[in-house]
Amino acid sequence: MIYGTAWKKERTAGLVAQALAAGFRAIDTACQPKHYHEAGVGEGVALAMQRGLRRDELYLQTKFTPLAGQDPGRVPYDPHASPEEQVRQSFQVSLQNLRTDYLDCLVLHSPLATVAETMTVWRAMEGLFRQEGVRRLGISNCYDPRLVAYLAEHCATPPAVIQNRFYAATGYDRQIRAFCNQQGISYQSFWTLTANPHLLDHPVVQALARRHQRSGAQILFRYLTQVGVTPLTGTTSPVHMREDLAIREFELTGEECQQVTGLLA
Repeated sequence: MIYGTAWKKERTAGLVAQALAAGFRAIDTACQPKHYHEAGVGEGVALAMQRGLRRDELYLQTKFTPLAGQDPGRVPYDPHASPEEQVRQSFQVSLQNLRTDYLDCLVLHSPLATVAETMTVWRAMEGLFRQEGVRRLGISNCYDPRLVAYLAEHCATPPAVIQNRFYAATGYDRQIRAFCNQQGISYQSFWTLTANPHLLDHPVVQALARRHQRSGAQILFRYLTQVGVTPLTGTTSPVHMREDLAIREFELTGEECQQVTGLLA
């Protein structure tokens, strides 16, 4: 599982350090002051490393957020620069914020207005990959299966990560998730609990929770990890952090997974 850091503001450093102490080893953030405190993530990681955690034990993932997704008063790069230069500047800010010399993954926060504009930014990200400053590339908020397939086919460095909101309005990305499984792309889900209270309360999930003596959230998270999804969780509760990580302690049967799959149809 990945610990998500959106909306945590001044609490970011403490919560990241807490999550790492609980056992999380993957952190997601963005170079987007509007919704993320990326420097706070770096501070939290630094605190954990002071306690003995090594950089090579961590997966640090951040995002390049195009200008349309930034707060106009707090853009972390030159808004008048070319898109390619904006990517490079954002990358350098992220390295400084996270106190690292490389990123495990750089994610395009959302597609741009046109495929051509998206490809321009993607090629700039590929340049960082070739320079070995980034180990994987990904894209978020991409709900068009045709665009996902286009990137996979036409990019020299195709997406290794798709990170999307996991909810009913997009049919739970069934087509995109199937494509990711075929292509070896990691599919990451966010808003996994927030957008799905009806799933957590469903009699099927509640029956499985009683059977395994777990919470509904644990059942949903465990199901997703077993069908190839990497969930993000942004909990601020130490109890829920431990519960989220404890999904590794049990496994759903094939029949039980099919029951949950039926709820996503």
